Amino acid sequence: MSDKLLFDRIDEPGLNTLAVYEARGGYESLRKALLRMTPEDVLKELEASGLRGRGGAGFAMGKRVSFLPHGSIEKYLVCNADESEPGTFKDRELMQKTPHLLLEGLIVASYAAGASRSFIYIRGEYSQQADILDAALAEAREAGYVGENILGSEHSLSLVVHRGAGAYFCGEETGLLDSLEGKRGNPRLKPPFPANQGLYQGPTLINNVETLSTVPAIIRMSGAEYAKLGTETSTGTKLVSVSGHVQRPGNYEIELGIPSREIIYDLAGGPPAGRTVKCWFPGGSSAPVLTGDDLDIPYDFDSLAKAGSMLGSGAIIVVDDSTPILDVALKVARFYRHESCGKCTPCREGTNWTVHMLERIDRGEATPMDLEIMASVQDHIIGHCLCVLGDAMAMPIGSMIAKFRDELESHIESRRLTALVPEPESQPQPAGAVA
Repeated sequence: MSDKLLFDRIDEPGLNTLAVYEARGGYESLRKALLRMTPEDVLKELEASGLRGRGGAGFAMGKRVSFLPHGSIEKYLVCNADESEPGTFKDRELMQKTPHLLLEGLIVASYAAGASRSFIYIRGEYSQQADILDAALAEAREAGYVGENILGSEHSLSLVVHRGAGAYFCGEETGLLDSLEGKRGNPRLKPPFPANQGLYQGPTLINNVETLSTVPAIIRMSGAEYAKLGTETSTGTKLVSVSGHVQRPGNYEIELGIPSREIIYDLAGGPPAGRTVKCWFPGGSSAPVLTGDDLDIPYDFDSLAKAGSMLGSGAIIVVDDSTPILDVALKVARFYRHESCGKCTPCREGTNWTVHMLERIDRGEATPMDLEIMASVQDHIIGHCLCVLGDAMAMPIGSMIAKFRDELESHIESRRLTALVPEPESQPQPAGAVA
């Protein structure tokens, strides 16, 4: 068996077409599921695989499916292809190079969930990938993989590729649902949860591109075999997007549980010559940062959580020792301030206030006590917002203050001293001098 499940021969020419995908055994998992298994059988395989959501939350996919109510009520499956987390670009490659893998996984998942209507919500900036998905969907529909009584079975599915308008917030599942319904993307109060009352008030299963693209491999090899990969609580392989100060940035498929150092140094080449890792984000810009001393932590959900961070979307952003930590904090805070929907006070005011405080440090107007106040504000943001956007800023900012307090205090002192130095007075120019 190849050590790659999603990226196996990913660069094969024409893989985005139905002919090449079928020649490689594509849609065989769909045939197996629809013609030789019941929806309950498929769900059991998903549960046995231990597959945890690859979009950020890490919730078990099988459990998500099982939460949907039974019966003839119309159910929906929504694929979250918004992928707006800074540093994340793995789903883009999957959709661009092997769109039928996503379609096959989505159709199998809809069969397990009893969903008859499905949507792929793709971010507005992914226009090329959306065109590729539209073309693949047309091929799949023509071949009878999408539509009424798929492959002669009793399962029918309508599928639509819906293009967003480029809002980071619509990657949040309830904001995505509002956007799909034609509303402004705002968070919904929970409960009710989407599994009970989601799209158009109906039961809705929401999974991201990588999660759904993994389903065909699970059906092909069985859930038990898939669970042998990775660790006991973080099974399978994972796509990681590595960017920042590394010599070979890109997407890599790894087996969960390998040392993080192996990803950053062996696969991505490590930082430029003469530089060391100052900090790194294990799961996108919303993950609390870890330092260069944390590189031997196994890259899996539980190990990273124990270390005080999270695997998140699998986006590893590396920062080397040439970059001031204040610059990193400002970029993170400004991004989330800009992307906040403004609906709830802790996020709307907290992100804006944090940016102003960081700018105050950079202007030389702060004192070390401001760091204490700023850390306290981050603690008050976390867990008090309607969605996790406020947390997405507060967690990394709080971690930077905790792990790099000495550097920030030095920055405060040096900026204050610079601000105290008076500007040199302009000297009068002698007559006839050229300015």
